[in-house]
Parts: sequence; structure tokens; C-alpha cells
Amino acid sequence: EAEEARRQSEILRLRTTELESLVRGRNLELEQTQLEVLERLAVLAEFRDTETGEHTVRVGDTCAAVAHEMELDPEWTDRLRLAARLHDIGKVAIPDSILLKPGPLDESEFEVMKTHTTIGARILSGSSSPLLRLAEEVALTHHERWDGAGYPRGLVGADIPMSGRLCAVADVFDALTHDRPYKKAWSAEAAVDFIRSESGTRFDPTVVDAFVRVIERS
Repeated sequence: EAEEARRQSEILRLRTTELESLVRGRNLELEQTQLEVLERLAVLAEFRDTETGEHTVRVGDTCAAVAHEMELDPEWTDRLRLAARLHDIGKVAIPDSILLKPGPLDESEFEVMKTHTTIGARILSGSSSPLLRLAEEVALTHHERWDGAGYPRGLVGADIPMSGRLCAVADVFDALTHDRPYKKAWSAEAAVDFIRSESGTRFDPTVVDAFVRVIERS
């Protein structure tokens, strides 16, 4: 009887392990499907003001490279690589007259542009997926500033999630070094100099230091 009980217990354990593995696989498949749909939406937004829509991928890769340089959690870093691709997903709701304007935005236009952060967060909200929750956080906070002068919440310093601090640097660097409707591309050297000059005001100094190390090695 004891041997039979042990055997039944082992069968139950194996079946439970198999079921848990199946559930994890299904959850991963669902998360990947959700991500693919949202990535396509994010790329659609980027196609409206860039030539290729590759900005989203470059920003994600840069975020991950800097996070790795900072020795942040590897699993979180891998998730950020994908989540940061959705940082500008809210731009799908910004009118072309503003998004594609070939010059500076006036005050009212800039107020509309700023809403892409909260709109993006709303698009991504309500998910149980850790990946999409991180993407929501990035979308909402990537325009916050270290000195508190950012938007939409005016968060200061370490109150800004690390994901938003990393994406802020990666997003600005990529935007500066590629053509946009309102500007020509800067050189990488000029863009790095600008980011250095904004360390401690616009950007987290620790993130800037790690970013510079990554760029200097590339």
C-alpha cells in the first residue's frame, strides 16, 4: 500500500508539472501574441514620422544595453528590450498636423503631443502580463525629467521608474541621430555631448554614465 501510494503521488506530481508547463507555454504564447499586435501598432505610429519605423527597435535595444551595463536584473532587462518598443504607442492618437509638423510646436500643439504618454499607458493598461505592465510604465514615464520638469506627472529623481529613466536617454539619443520632419540628424558625438550636458537635469546621471560607456564601446 505504501508503494502504491508513493507511485500515485509520483504520477500526480508528474501530471501537475506537465500541466504547469502547458499553462506557462500557453501564457507565453498569449503574451507573445499580444506583444506582436501592439508592436505592429507602435510601428504604425512610427511610420507616420520616420521612414522605416525602426526607431522603436533601436530604443528597446539601447535600453537593454544600458540596463545590462548597469548590471540590472537580466530577466527584467530582457523584458525591457521588448517593452520599450512600445514607448510611443500613444502617437497613434496624435493628429498628423502636429506629429508631422516641420517646425516647432506652439504651446497648444505641444499640450496635445504630450498626451501620447497617457494615451499610450491607457492602451497598455489592464493587462496581467508583466511585459505589458512594464510597457505601460515606460509609455507613461519616458518623458519625465530628473529635475521634475517633465510630463505627464512631473516626477522627480528616483520617483521616476528606472524603465522611464532608461528610455528617456535612449529615445532622445535615437531621435537626435536620425532625420525627423522637423530636423536633420545629428552626429553621434554631438548627441552624446548633449546627453552629457543634460545629466542631472533632464536625465539620471547614473543612466547617462552607463549610456556613455555603452556608446564609447560601440
